Amino acid sequence: MAKYLDVHPVNPQKRAIDQAVRILQEDGLIAYPTDSCYALGCRLGNKDGIDRIREIRKLDDKHHFTLMCENFAQLGQFVVVDNAVFRAVKAATPGGYTFILPATKEVPRRMMHAKKKTVGARIPDHVVTQALLDAMGEPLLTSTLLLPDEAEPLVQGWEIKERLDHAVDAVIDSGECGTTPTTVVDFSSGEAEIIRYGAGDPARFE
Repeated sequence: MAKYLDVHPVNPQKRAIDQAVRILQEDGLIAYPTDSCYALGCRLGNKDGIDRIREIRKLDDKHHFTLMCENFAQLGQFVVVDNAVFRAVKAATPGGYTFILPATKEVPRRMMHAKKKTVGARIPDHVVTQALLDAMGEPLLTSTLLLPDEAEPLVQGWEIKERLDHAVDAVIDSGECGTTPTTVVDFSSGEAEIIRYGAGDPARFE
């Protein structure tokens, strides 16, 4: 059974955040709220966690996993960002965008796109997510909590607990979060290409 963590949306309780971090550090898988919608997350080196996310979402090896990063400095350790892309990404973060960028050697091969060697990266604008990332001290390997054959992501913590009780190790519930996945901008060619329209305003990348 998944542990249910009721977390205050404005002042996250340190005890609850620390519980979630312990679960992640012990190679657990959690469902947690972000500024775009709920996500599944695990520690970066957690091979079993990646497999569990693939199983829950029925993903193939062409799926871009995302690194949920606390800040721009952390993001820069895991993706290659040239000067022009740096300015564009920096101006749009934190916020509802995921950027597809070439991965550095710090990123496990299993979470890269099989052929392109790219990975998604983003910086969320969400108090609870930021508290979690700060306590972790490293990015979360993450994927939107969108179940197979369903058009909309799950957005209620209690419903996630009911439906994924035996598939995840913890659910963080901090009330309503966004219902729209991020806008995905592919910078792997050096030019911005929007591959999914979502929470972030796409105008700046068109």
